[in-house]
Amino acid sequence: MNYRLIVLALGTFAIGTDAYVVAGILPALARSFDVGVAAAGQFVTVYSLSYAVLSPVMATLMAHWPRRLVLVGGLAVFIAGNILTVTMPSFELALASRAIAGLGGAIVVPMAGATAAALVAPERRGFALAIVMAGLSAAVALGAPIGTLLGSAGDWRLTIWFVAALALIAALGILLTLPVVAPSAPLRLRERLAPLADARVMATLTTSFLVIFGAFLVYTYLSLIFDRATNGDGAHLAGLQSIWGTAATAGLLLGGSLADRFGNRFFINVAIAVLVLDFALMPWSGSRFGTAAFALIAWGVCGWGFVVAQQHRLIGIAPVLSPILLGLNASALQLAISASGAGGALALRWLLPHDLPLISMAFAVAGALCAELAYRLIARPAVVVPSLSVP
Repeated sequence: MNYRLIVLALGTFAIGTDAYVVAGILPALARSFDVGVAAAGQFVTVYSLSYAVLSPVMATLMAHWPRRLVLVGGLAVFIAGNILTVTMPSFELALASRAIAGLGGAIVVPMAGATAAALVAPERRGFALAIVMAGLSAAVALGAPIGTLLGSAGDWRLTIWFVAALALIAALGILLTLPVVAPSAPLRLRERLAPLADARVMATLTTSFLVIFGAFLVYTYLSLIFDRATNGDGAHLAGLQSIWGTAATAGLLLGGSLADRFGNRFFINVAIAVLVLDFALMPWSGSRFGTAAFALIAWGVCGWGFVVAQQHRLIGIAPVLSPILLGLNASALQLAISASGAGGALALRWLLPHDLPLISMAFAVAGALCAELAYRLIARPAVVVPSLSVP
């Protein structure tokens, strides 16, 4: 059974690599299309916005489809989007192709998680989900650095071809190894969005948006913020990405275990406090490789641990609605990542790249206030969650 989960994880690995690798090839991409780095950063915005908006829509439209068909078809759309990115003659067309790649990701990642859970016994669903979602964190630790190295050794298009090749291998693996899995009972789009009427859910999702916006504002413009530490060397930048990704994987494990042991409020508050301090010091810590590495370790552990603790909080609000709540949280994260690219581009009109983390600090502070509001709402007597017919 495990090799099927690994095949699904390879699909999420490819999609995660596509999302995170742009930060490492941003200057080369900008030079290729003769645009500014801020404009090139919109590759992240369009991809993530497409993913966030279309994920609940596609999950609703394809609820009756065979899961293997959905996964392979979604990866085919993803591959097509990336091929268009490297073959389009203009920046505008290449930018539009990122929406197609994002559509592929929106189809594949939620279905990969649902399929993984369906492949194992109920008591092993957490393990199955962890394996598949580990593909995303591995993309940060391994896929993005490899892609950055390929881009620095050759052309940035080689990086995108690498991503498309990973997705092709995953599609073939799914086609050859995945058994027929019955589709789940469908929910209308209105039913999937109903929990947004609950103030506790909205406060928690807003917290996710604010903190992740700040965190990925830094990541999108990583090559500029840490140019003093890397001296423009792609290998050094890939090294920093790998350090961040490894810390992110540790944060995923740490955040879950500490939230179970001490409660999600404790870890969320500690994680955000560390992020505030880390971002406040980053204009100075980013000047040398050693201090930059330390800053990225703190950011990776706390940023990704925060995501797990937020999931823990959402499940605690309404366990029966956990698939829907976690899907909404994933959309909030992708909206934050999308907005961070545009927000960073706007901020660069007035700020030096090295000062961007100060904006991240401000958003983290706002996230801390919103997190405490969410906790107080959750601690009140039970609020009625909109009634849903969840299978």
